[in-house]
Amino acid sequence: MADLNKGEEPVDRKSDVSATEAAEAAEPAGAVEAAIEAPVERGEPILQVRNLVKHFPLTQGILFKRQIGAVKAVDGISFDLYQGETLGIVGESGCGKSTVAKLLMLLETATSGEVFYKGQDITKLSGRALRAVRRNIQMVFQDPYTSLNPRMTVGDIIGEPFDIHPEGAPKGDRRRKVQELLDVVGLNPEYINRYPHQFSGGQRQRIGIARGLALNPEIIICDEPVSALDVSVQAQVINLMEKLQDEFNLSYLFIAHDLSIVRHISDRVGVMYLGKMAEIGTDAEIYDHPTHPYTQALLSAVPVPDPEAREGRERIILTGDVPSPANPPSGCRFRTRCWKAQDKCATEVPVLAIPERFKDSETLAAHESACHFAEEKDVVHAA
Repeated sequence: MADLNKGEEPVDRKSDVSATEAAEAAEPAGAVEAAIEAPVERGEPILQVRNLVKHFPLTQGILFKRQIGAVKAVDGISFDLYQGETLGIVGESGCGKSTVAKLLMLLETATSGEVFYKGQDITKLSGRALRAVRRNIQMVFQDPYTSLNPRMTVGDIIGEPFDIHPEGAPKGDRRRKVQELLDVVGLNPEYINRYPHQFSGGQRQRIGIARGLALNPEIIICDEPVSALDVSVQAQVINLMEKLQDEFNLSYLFIAHDLSIVRHISDRVGVMYLGKMAEIGTDAEIYDHPTHPYTQALLSAVPVPDPEAREGRERIILTGDVPSPANPPSGCRFRTRCWKAQDKCATEVPVLAIPERFKDSETLAAHESACHFAEEKDVVHAA
């Protein structure tokens, strides 16, 4: 062991390394926080999803488990969410809509792919940087009955985000802040000490929305927020969400089954089928000029209140069942139920892009569609 020079203090190398590592770890976290605090102009992408994949492993055995396959819940989807817009996601049950929502909230870990929020890939973040991102991306859950803790008062439920992010409201000011949020979503601020079982379904969903608004986020992911509610209550909640979007400059990712509700609230619409994005475009492009056979089949199933229009409509009946996501068809996922399917559909995966026949045209059919034989088809639908 080398002798220390006289008068020199021993140097703790370990503490120096630890301090350096801590500084290096803090630097990217600080850079991410600075990036996500930067404002985004309206109409610019605030969330960008690229080739997002989530496969749930299928295992066999008890003591010695081995993977024998995977459920391909989400299999390579890409889309952008723009500042101040509402992007609706529709599709059959089991197509992967809710899994996408959980992946964007990082409640599930993606198998592969990237999710960029203001240019930062949030799938690679952790610690302080991830907490800063989660403050700006909140979620309203599907079931207003199970998404609220029955043992907590409304004040505790709405105020809980402030426990995780204390910078959102000073401790002595939280009660007033919670009462303001109750007032914003149309509930009496005096209900702050009540429990969830004392509210109706629509009121509970308003509480869920208030909880999502607590930290003043920029994006709210709505996972079928009105599917469990009566039609009249659905309208109230949808109108409330539109009002809040204008008031707080929010961007929504709105997941739902009801095509009419999605058209009412959405600026753009994406149609999912078996873990893939089948078609995406503005509401007018998707509803008035659908080019993917699956979208056309969905729209033909929407009830039409006009008897005369109902008589002249063509109802597209799909044959067969939805394939298992554990063993999806080769090529195009929809080919086993599609009336246009040809040999090419079994061997080549269609790319989500503007169809060649519409690329140089001014028609609204010139939007992204994942079909080898995309073409317009007149479909009578609900307005």
